[in-house]
Amino acid sequence: MKKENTLYIVIPCYNEEEVLHETTKRLKEKLNKLIKDKVISKNSRVMYVNDGSKDKTWDLIKEIDESEELFTGITLSRNRGHQNALVAGLLTAKEYADVVISMDADLQDDINAIDEMLEKYYAGFDIVYGVRSSRKKDTFFKKVTAEGFYKFMSLMGVDIVFNHADYRLTSKRVLCEFEGYKEVNLFLRGIFPLIGFKSDVVYYERAERFAGESKYPLKKMLSFAWDGISSFSVKPLRMICVLGFIILFFSFIIMLYSLIQKFTGNTVDGWAFITISIWFIGGLQMISIGIIGEYIGKIYNETKARPRFIISENLNEKKK
Repeated sequence: MKKENTLYIVIPCYNEEEVLHETTKRLKEKLNKLIKDKVISKNSRVMYVNDGSKDKTWDLIKEIDESEELFTGITLSRNRGHQNALVAGLLTAKEYADVVISMDADLQDDINAIDEMLEKYYAGFDIVYGVRSSRKKDTFFKKVTAEGFYKFMSLMGVDIVFNHADYRLTSKRVLCEFEGYKEVNLFLRGIFPLIGFKSDVVYYERAERFAGESKYPLKKMLSFAWDGISSFSVKPLRMICVLGFIILFFSFIIMLYSLIQKFTGNTVDGWAFITISIWFIGGLQMISIGIIGEYIGKIYNETKARPRFIISENLNEKKK
């Protein structure tokens, strides 16, 4: 007879007061069914992680913690961003659970996929990635940019699961190894494939957001994409080097052209070409310096070794 392992579902929350009651209702039904079917132990919990919300999210989490045995929560001392909040939840849940599933609070991730994730976990998989089966509900712009993001990341040499966000199952031993990854600039979608261990995927259809607004507008998505690329790949730096050799090659052609023009007395005719070349090379130099600066900035942040998060309150301590 298989052991009933303890499951913790970690959910980062930032200004999620509009969805928390519905999320709690649906996950309560799911956990009760899994416990009744003896898939998970009765010590399993849902752990909400309040990421410095400005609304009543933390007050609601405390109310839910008091009224619902299967729910608990932690709060960070200030807003640290989705990835840091998720890490805080994963590393805290690791102390109580045998297996942890991370998901968003907005109910877009299909909670019925949890059943298949647990089946694969009991079959011997330490990591199970939740992967979107399609993007039919996305706008054309969202679909093109999102799929382009995954393809570009792969092109840059980042090991990433296509169409996987942060809906995943991880075993306790994976999280123990993950704890050794101390980098400040986090991109969890790239870190977990890097850890290794036996893994599989579960496909699901992503639903519309139940309520509220997305916490990832285009500006944040672009910043997130750059964090992923610069945290796992040095290809942008190599591209600068290649670009430098290409420009050097063309500079010899321009030099030869300029000498011919000089000896034939047609120096004025090349004025526009030279001006455009100067502006073009100047622009490339500024972009190159900017990319190098981003990497140096990341090195600066890493060397300070400041804590990624500070937990100011852990409601689960009361339920131990």
